[in-house]
Amino acid sequence: MATSPIIIVGLGSGDPDQLSLGIWRRLQGAKRLYLRTEKHPVVSLLKESGIAYETFDHMYEQHDSFPDVYEAIANALIQEAVTGARSGTAQAASSSDRAGAVPIGPDRSGAGSAGEEAAIVYAVPGHPMVAERTVALLRERAETEPISIQVLGGESFLDQAFVSLGFDPIEGFALLDAAELQPGHIRPELHTVIGQVYDAYTASDVKLALMERYPDDYEVVIGHALGVGGEERILRVPLYELDRQSGYGNLSLIYVPRSDDPMLRNRTFERLHEIVSILRSPEGCPWDREQTHVSIRKNFIEELYEALEAIDNDDPDGMQEEFGDVILQVMLHSQMEEELGSFSVYDVIQSLNEKLIFRHPHVFGDNSAQDAQEALSNWEQMKAEEKRKKGIDAERSSKLDGIPPDLPALMKAYKLQKKAAKVGFDWDDIKPVLSKVEEELQELREAIASGDQEAQCNELGDLLFAVVNASRFIEADPEEALSRTNRKFKRRFQYIEGQLRINGKSFDQTDLLEMDRWWEEAKKHASSDFRHNSP
Repeated sequence: MATSPIIIVGLGSGDPDQLSLGIWRRLQGAKRLYLRTEKHPVVSLLKESGIAYETFDHMYEQHDSFPDVYEAIANALIQEAVTGARSGTAQAASSSDRAGAVPIGPDRSGAGSAGEEAAIVYAVPGHPMVAERTVALLRERAETEPISIQVLGGESFLDQAFVSLGFDPIEGFALLDAAELQPGHIRPELHTVIGQVYDAYTASDVKLALMERYPDDYEVVIGHALGVGGEERILRVPLYELDRQSGYGNLSLIYVPRSDDPMLRNRTFERLHEIVSILRSPEGCPWDREQTHVSIRKNFIEELYEALEAIDNDDPDGMQEEFGDVILQVMLHSQMEEELGSFSVYDVIQSLNEKLIFRHPHVFGDNSAQDAQEALSNWEQMKAEEKRKKGIDAERSSKLDGIPPDLPALMKAYKLQKKAAKVGFDWDDIKPVLSKVEEELQELREAIASGDQEAQCNELGDLLFAVVNASRFIEADPEEALSRTNRKFKRRFQYIEGQLRINGKSFDQTDLLEMDRWWEEAKKHASSDFRHNSP
């Protein structure tokens, strides 16, 4: 099937004087010239020279998102290449009908060969291979469809950015798209140019992403129409004012100079990995070098409980510190395995990401979940699928598998009962559960009366197990419930200690009757505080 070739040219960074002679001749010789947008300074030169063109600006109004616009433009150009039609199929406004376009003049000097005369010339701002999604789409389609694509370049806005902003990209440089910017893309040690900042709304999104890596008052640079005579503007503003500036448009960008500031590097995961590897290196800390999985195992448990304490105290500062200590334990254990060549912390992160995606098909797949229970059902179903893929025979495994042996006994009892309940080994309501608690309490009384210590221990365990079962039926985590009671006991006991100090007494100088009176006072104070703080 015969098709017209598509020649893609760049209109440069903005200043018509920067347009190359070769590109200018292509524009003069084009029989079918399409512009992605008419909003570019070089267009005035086309008008002055009587060069006719058609634009796709109207498509920005017809579609709800930039990706849809770019897809529509690529489709229109391919359709034009296949059919060779001059109107209708390309869905671009005719130059004779749309404001700003001019008719074809009598002199079309500079035209190339006959094949090139039949070509479609598609002109885009800047360089076609820099931040130009329509070109990427056309190149992708050319791999599967019988169309010919030729890219001829043009000055990129980056060329002017290097000059106007005064930095050398060889020092380390990143070009990012404002529309898709994520905090994870940002690396402070690199010069960073963020393009396609079309308006204040886009600038606001950029600001929020940058604030994940930089202080709110960090100085950033806004560049408007770089290299365009009489229009170039460069502003230096604190980060928090980024979206409070006016003048954003098609020729706007944001620049963040590279920095070696340790504070900025310390906000990156890569720096954490580097620090831990240094600590474990021959030049690092003697204590860290000597540690093994076994030697710091208890540290992991201690840090977890300290993090839980910060959560229970609703202490944001404490949580920030303690969560860091927990992460450090993960980093140290992972670093030990990295030194052995088993895996690195990046493998840990990859496995976790893959697990989260796989176990949430209602978020990342085609399943649906209308509530938390359906989401949990999906999670359990995908866990079972994981086991099947790993070759674990579900028929031969126990329904109680998967509970860590070192869990605290209260938590383990809760999990054992939940797993058993899933296969129907459970009462229908809480009444027989409470009867079981009373039965176990009576058996404990009898064991105490008998004086048999072994029996007493066994019956106490049975009673606790029955109480855990009751907690399940009232949807209260027994570990959390007991933790609350522990904190309550601690507050009331510390109140007694405070009263002793106020009265100049010690525990040797008081009795249970007086302490019990203060205990009741502590209960009243707690109740009063609750009523005072309630809405």
